[in-house]
Amino acid sequence: MDTYRPQDIENLGVRNATDLLNKLPAEAGSTFNQNIANGGDGSVIPNLRGLLPRQTLVLIDGKRVAIEGLGAGVDINLIPFPMIDHIDILKDGASAIYGSDAVAGVFNIFLIHKFRGVEIGGSVGNTNMGSSNDARELEGWLKAGVGDDKTDILVIADFYDRADIFSRDRDITSNAFAKPWGGFDNRSGNQPGRVQDFRLKPQFQRPTPHAFPNAANDPQYIFAGLNVLGTGPNTIPYPDGNFALFNFAALTPSIPGADRQVYYASFTRDICDKYLTLFADFKYARSYFRATLAPVPFVPDPFHNAVGSAFSPQGISVPIQNAFNPFTVANATLPEGTPYAGTPVYTGVRYRALDVGNRFAPTTFNDILFDVGLRGEMSEFGDYFKTWNWEAGFRYSRNEEEIQSRNHVTQSGLREALLDTNPATAFNPFLNYSGVNRQTPAAISRVFITLHNSGQFELPLGYLTFNGDLFNLPAGPVSFALGGEYHGERWRGDPDSLNTSFNSIGAVDLQATEVNRDVWGMYQEVRVPITSPTWNFPGFYSLEIDFAEREEWYSQNTSSTLAFPRASTQYNAQRPKVSVRWEPLDPKYIGAVTLRGTYTEAFHAPTLPALSPAGFESFPLVHDPLGLTPDPQVEEIVTGNPFLRPEVAYEWSYGAIWSPKWFRGLTVSADFWHIDLRSIVASLGAQFIIDKLPELVVRDPTTGAIKRVIDPDFNLTDAVLEGIDYEAIYILDSAIFGHGDFGRLTFTLNGTWLSRFVLQVTPDLKPINIAGQFVSTSFTFSGSLPRNRAYFSLFWDGPADTWVGGFDLGATVHWTGQYSDDFLDGVTRKVREWITLDLIASYKFNLPPPSPAVVPGFAKDGGKNVKMDGKEKNVLPVSTAEYNPCGWRAWLNGTTITLGMQNVFDEDPPFVAGAFENNYDESLADVKGRFWYVQLKKRF
Repeated sequence: MDTYRPQDIENLGVRNATDLLNKLPAEAGSTFNQNIANGGDGSVIPNLRGLLPRQTLVLIDGKRVAIEGLGAGVDINLIPFPMIDHIDILKDGASAIYGSDAVAGVFNIFLIHKFRGVEIGGSVGNTNMGSSNDARELEGWLKAGVGDDKTDILVIADFYDRADIFSRDRDITSNAFAKPWGGFDNRSGNQPGRVQDFRLKPQFQRPTPHAFPNAANDPQYIFAGLNVLGTGPNTIPYPDGNFALFNFAALTPSIPGADRQVYYASFTRDICDKYLTLFADFKYARSYFRATLAPVPFVPDPFHNAVGSAFSPQGISVPIQNAFNPFTVANATLPEGTPYAGTPVYTGVRYRALDVGNRFAPTTFNDILFDVGLRGEMSEFGDYFKTWNWEAGFRYSRNEEEIQSRNHVTQSGLREALLDTNPATAFNPFLNYSGVNRQTPAAISRVFITLHNSGQFELPLGYLTFNGDLFNLPAGPVSFALGGEYHGERWRGDPDSLNTSFNSIGAVDLQATEVNRDVWGMYQEVRVPITSPTWNFPGFYSLEIDFAEREEWYSQNTSSTLAFPRASTQYNAQRPKVSVRWEPLDPKYIGAVTLRGTYTEAFHAPTLPALSPAGFESFPLVHDPLGLTPDPQVEEIVTGNPFLRPEVAYEWSYGAIWSPKWFRGLTVSADFWHIDLRSIVASLGAQFIIDKLPELVVRDPTTGAIKRVIDPDFNLTDAVLEGIDYEAIYILDSAIFGHGDFGRLTFTLNGTWLSRFVLQVTPDLKPINIAGQFVSTSFTFSGSLPRNRAYFSLFWDGPADTWVGGFDLGATVHWTGQYSDDFLDGVTRKVREWITLDLIASYKFNLPPPSPAVVPGFAKDGGKNVKMDGKEKNVLPVSTAEYNPCGWRAWLNGTTITLGMQNVFDEDPPFVAGAFENNYDESLADVKGRFWYVQLKKRF
């Protein structure tokens, strides 16, 4: 288990929750964080081992909390660092103790509950010393606590604000044309002025209405060719000034802006000494994420065929009667069985709404957490219970998420505006780039809308626990822990009515859903000392075995949808864990050597969103291996399944820790780990389905172009992961050399090596090893899975009891090794390693107290008689009064100033051809570049 206290987090060069996950070696795969502009909602969700975020359990003070409102996971961005006492990261299965989700490990955040005094802090940072634009980052906090030997009261308030970084401001993200980097041309064919393979010449704002039979015969258009797929003449080769295709990166942020406000209060009161203690906590957090996408592309076609899918295979269909249609001869007629059957149309018309600007989809989270409970010691019941403790409590947490998506399109409104023959109210989809802002206000009001999408997840939880010693063995006491817990999960998603009817363009259409679950659980744990330093024999200086088991009972209900009726399901899970800790030798021989090993069975109950049968619509970028799909963006329908089974994992690990006797201050450790995860609940993703499961791909019967990809959730077969975690810490105290104290150096190396990640999608498919690969972001196990990630740090602390003692200087190098790019897409290029250097320097003022001084006005004979050396002496009182207690010394004392810089050499993240939007993997890297910061903290 790794423990990170606030100073450790700061020393890693971490400024926010996204930084923390980017820099942890155990993090891998596709992680939710605030680097993600397209598809991100501002949440930051841990993902250990490169599995799925839902397979890492996130706790606050050892207890579950509500996941985000739309169901992805626990958002740690809602917990500011000034509120955190420490974070324990358990990189091992722990379902036998904590229950479901603890497959890859546990991310346990402990809040501060005791603080005396007042602390005011703030920081400011910016990217303007590197290649990125001016994107400042601000944080400020106030912490105040009072108390005595029975009572502790604490309040904390924190605010955070970050500006946007735009894709155009950094070379690697500035253009979706990624071929110079070794990638693809990911620019979009959905742009103003395009009709099929023809482009309106740039000198025309709009074509002449009803003037020519078709685009091929219209001299206002030029043949542009299919330079996305290369299947036709490329008459406008790159560089084309982004005329042939639309470069969305010119308009979008690569890292959206965000802000957050959090308020926290904690109360603890010893009612009856330590026999009965009352505690209560309350936290409220609000976060705002300014997600922005490129102006809406007009896809899919608002006119449908008889089965309800888009009629035009690319772009939209425009009736010949439209007031602005430049063509007089239709190339298609709307089919029978549709409301507009027989209407002549011209298909393949592309458009993008530069008229109204970017799609703005700000996400607001409102999150509350309330704890109340009692705990105490049980020694009052007799000596046998003197080590026993108990705790009973109730927690309620709720997360509400709201997204207002602006500048989207209603299909019904667009159909009416395209059928309109009146130029004052009709919509013109033939405008060129130079024709923006040429739509009439009436047309804009008919076509463009704001969507309101919300979700809520609430979790009530009650528990009762006992722990203590049962009886004594020669090697020591046998200790135990026993507990029971109930928690309910209540989740509902309420999309806009336009989304639930699959009637929008440019947004994710999905159905409303409501799922609830009740979970009852019990756990027991026993630790048995076999030998110990007080009772041992050769080869067994210390040996202890830990047994744990947890059983949980699940009952869940799902609402009805078009795909599934209302359903109720039940199941239970019982999982054990055995741990062994063995010290074979007395440390006096070769130092402390500890061998350790565990076997555990973990499980993950399907999340409520995975159980929901409600489907949603997405439009991922894909590459058609048959070369028949001219537009890389296709429709994908993703659905859940109320009859999913729990995932089960069989895990073991073994390792050693050694602190050599002759190398004082050095501790090294290494642990091998193995995870065999079965019945994985997952959607495969559009690209994987296209490559491997063509039966789930709907193609146009005439052209063969991909029209739709069906992506259901189901239980996959197996994934086997193995690797090694390693760490070395060396603390060099200069005083050991006998030439004075010159401070202390601390060297730290922490890393993870992923040896294999073997995935068998279905029993009839051959297992594949995706370790050391970037897996397409359209696949559930996605993102970068590098074999090697590590950091190395060196810090110097000044000698104590001197003015230099306030210094803390250091550097941290973060390293992600090379890996291959998009293995499942057939790309063999390498992703280069990413090495960054962070520097930090801080100084804390600890001024000595003023010397005692005689204060005028005190009587010289105001002493008292005391006995010293057997004789009575008159001793004057020592005054602690100070001149000017509010002077500059008092303000400076207890103040800490910190200067730091991330990514000192302004390194670009490595290029990843398979990445979805910004040409790099946003889960393990960022595009901020060099980032400087200053922090000031004062404690009274």
